[in-house]
Amino acid sequence: MFGISTIVFKRRKPILATIILTDKCNLTCKHCAVNNIDCVMYSYTSIQREMHELYNQGIRILFFCGGETFLWEDDGRNVRSLVVEAKRIGFLIVNVVTNGTFRLDLPEADLILLSLDGAKENHNKIRGNTYDDILRNIEEATSDNICLYMAINRVNIADIEDVCEVAAIQSNVRAVSFNFHTPYPGTESLSLTTEEKRDCLRRIENMMERGYPVFNLKSAFPNIADNSFKTPCYQCLVVENGRSFVCGRCVEIPGLCERCGYFFAAEYSMVFTGSIKVILDMLGTYLKYV
Repeated sequence: MFGISTIVFKRRKPILATIILTDKCNLTCKHCAVNNIDCVMYSYTSIQREMHELYNQGIRILFFCGGETFLWEDDGRNVRSLVVEAKRIGFLIVNVVTNGTFRLDLPEADLILLSLDGAKENHNKIRGNTYDDILRNIEEATSDNICLYMAINRVNIADIEDVCEVAAIQSNVRAVSFNFHTPYPGTESLSLTTEEKRDCLRRIENMMERGYPVFNLKSAFPNIADNSFKTPCYQCLVVENGRSFVCGRCVEIPGLCERCGYFFAAEYSMVFTGSIKVILDMLGTYLKYV
């Protein structure tokens, strides 16, 4: 079975990868430090080559990310073209990350991870006046493959329950996935303390117990609050224009790995260091929401 040998033998063999399509974005969010640096659209040929290389390495879970993925185009091709090609190559799960400000017509993706960073007021403080447009795009989406994606920071810390409510009532949304803010240089003021993280996790766990659709692993929460999981996660790769990074581009920033806020990094790290509880939790969660 896919990934089993990596878990059993605790190998560093990657099974999940993210391809950066562009750093061009139509937004300038307060917590983002990786947008509109070069504003380059990487070519279809180079992205296709990267897909084949990743597949040949044994990777079967693929994410497309930006910048803003729905801005990407090359000679009439768009992000849908890439998802279709990834499926043709043989990737088992193909997900797309977006800010949700474009029409959501992408039924070929397994999940569209859509950033909603709080209730309307705080989301708009972080991402500009986009909340109403995003909700309209969710309601008009052509498929129910959307998973909300919230980065909890000092601005929106009170809004966890609000985003869970949106996930519960929107028919095209399957779940919400949470992260904590990772303090890239220039965004450190948005960071939460360890105790604030613990309180947030208690609130998320409470929402899960109340039946709200949360696409995170409760079994990993004790290690997420105090960053007591192993970093970087060697089973995850990020590829951008021919360059490959273990876990994420943040590995090149001294001290940032130790302050990682990405829940999935903790979850995958614990899965691949052999935590049976987290492994079983992941199997049940993925079967439910993907």
